[in-house]
Amino acid sequence: MQGPRPVVLSGPSGAGKSTLLKKLFKDYENIFGFSVSHTTRQPRPGEVNGKDYHFVTREEMQKEIDAGEFIEHAEFSGNMYGTSKGAVQAVQAQNQICVLDIDIQGVKNIKKTDLNPIYISVQPPSIDILEKRLRDRKTETEESLLKRLTAARVDLELSKEPGLFDLVIINDDLEKAYSELKEVLLEEIKKTEESRKS
Repeated sequence: MQGPRPVVLSGPSGAGKSTLLKKLFKDYENIFGFSVSHTTRQPRPGEVNGKDYHFVTREEMQKEIDAGEFIEHAEFSGNMYGTSKGAVQAVQAQNQICVLDIDIQGVKNIKKTDLNPIYISVQPPSIDILEKRLRDRKTETEESLLKRLTAARVDLELSKEPGLFDLVIINDDLEKAYSELKEVLLEEIKKTEESRKS
């Protein structure tokens, strides 16, 4: 695959990935692009096909997976989700650094491909702080909150595997976490800016 190295961001819900990405996308306009994932679930109100997700049927998605068109895929609550090679290439074709927000299982799957991304894990300082952040959002039922916390514990345990990530950011101070994120991406950001000029 041509173009700048993609970035794989992983970490439990509530660790602060979205907040860090928003800052990054704001500070480096047009340098980064999201790969649009595929899913077999129904669009939610306001979601746009091709922007939020590529909404496809299970048959279509399975066919493409079988044809080797997906970098990673997984199933959650009866729906399939995945990142296609085409989605990443579409971002790279615009000379942007492709950002993939992926769970730990996806990270392990990408390790088996030739994608060669920069692997970054964003983690909360502790499970207690994570729980407080999720509760403060007030977007979860007690049941879904407990599910997220269980998933987070598993996620944090699995992410300790040596060599899985190039960088682990413990997000207890947003500015510090953000400067760590920028530092590891600086080389790719520079390369992207340079190649724009030429």
